[in-house]
Amino acid sequence: MADSVIQLKCSCNSYPWGKKGKDSLAARYCAQTPGTDFKIDNDTDYSEMWMGTYPELPSYVLSSGEELQKVLNADKEKLIGKSVLSKFGTDLPFLPKILSIKKALPLQIHPDKQLAAQLHKKDPEKYTDDNHKPEIAVALSKFETFVGWKPLADIETLFTDVEPIKRFLPEKQAKFNNETLKTVCHNILGASDEVIAETQQQLGSLPTQAFGKQSYILDLLPRLQQQYSKQDPGNLIALLLMNFLVLSPGDAIFVPADGIHAYLSGDIVECMARSNNVINTGFCPRADRDSVELFTAALTFSPHSGDEAMLPSTSSKKGRHGRTKLYAPPMSEFNMLVTQLDAGQQEVVDAVEGPSIMIVTSGSGSMKVDGKTHEVKEGYVFFIGQGVGVEFGSEKGMEVYRAYAEA
Repeated sequence: MADSVIQLKCSCNSYPWGKKGKDSLAARYCAQTPGTDFKIDNDTDYSEMWMGTYPELPSYVLSSGEELQKVLNADKEKLIGKSVLSKFGTDLPFLPKILSIKKALPLQIHPDKQLAAQLHKKDPEKYTDDNHKPEIAVALSKFETFVGWKPLADIETLFTDVEPIKRFLPEKQAKFNNETLKTVCHNILGASDEVIAETQQQLGSLPTQAFGKQSYILDLLPRLQQQYSKQDPGNLIALLLMNFLVLSPGDAIFVPADGIHAYLSGDIVECMARSNNVINTGFCPRADRDSVELFTAALTFSPHSGDEAMLPSTSSKKGRHGRTKLYAPPMSEFNMLVTQLDAGQQEVVDAVEGPSIMIVTSGSGSMKVDGKTHEVKEGYVFFIGQGVGVEFGSEKGMEVYRAYAEA
């Protein structure tokens, strides 16, 4: 019978938007696992550390080398629990990650369940599951992101006052609404490289006051052009239509299924429903872009302001000493606990009635479960089975993130 606490060995993938070598927090966390065979190459871009059982980049039991999923399958009632098994099955319903971002991720949405099922049936190699992928992102450092749509009034003001972008408006419109927004988005994404480049050149030559309270557009435009190109339509979609947010450590956003987003820079803890489906249309080479028709047909229009995108934390009732907070997105697959200890402090977290995965994001200390004490340090990752309480202690201070499912 498996122990309720299982230390994991995880790995990183490599995309061009990831931070290089030891600059990547994701890579440094991976390298902290004792006895790991993961070695940092300072010429490699490390983007995402995955923690969980998704088959593309699964976690392994540190002590035995077995895939975590095999261990869960062998002792599922003890580790996952009957209620979560009944609702979600033996596969963990969530996928936590650490992202280290040096430049914009592709402009993207994740299909909802209905569309994901259609795409998976049609092209299972590209769309590897039939699930949706709502997600949260919690900042570990300064975190810049484009997420959701600006308020319609702000978008309408831009397209009324700024001459070079009026070309993307529909020919006939009585009122600027979400259908107008969808048409504008489609027209930008479908425009030629020449039109996109010309529009950006014209925008860059305008005075700051032409953009009113959205003058940050001129500051970000050359930065995005340098990261990708002056022909990339993502520059216009992000700057003209989407909210630009700068988050501090501990701030969080929620991205619903079909929610448009593009993370720009920083280190984050991300957690999502168990899926790896994505539709990209910008901040990537043209050959990597998906169908404009597919993308725009799938668009939804929430959130519609920066404030709507934010996911506030609350004090968790599971933390007995008030040192644990909760991020609870409006979805059923997971919540996130964050325990923060100053030097010499302790916290007792009551049992979670479902499986969880935790990572120590800073500091070090101890974790006591079922009478057994485990050493925990920055970068260490553990699976914790359902139904057990956890006691944390730290002499120098520590922060722990823990994604979990309950039913």
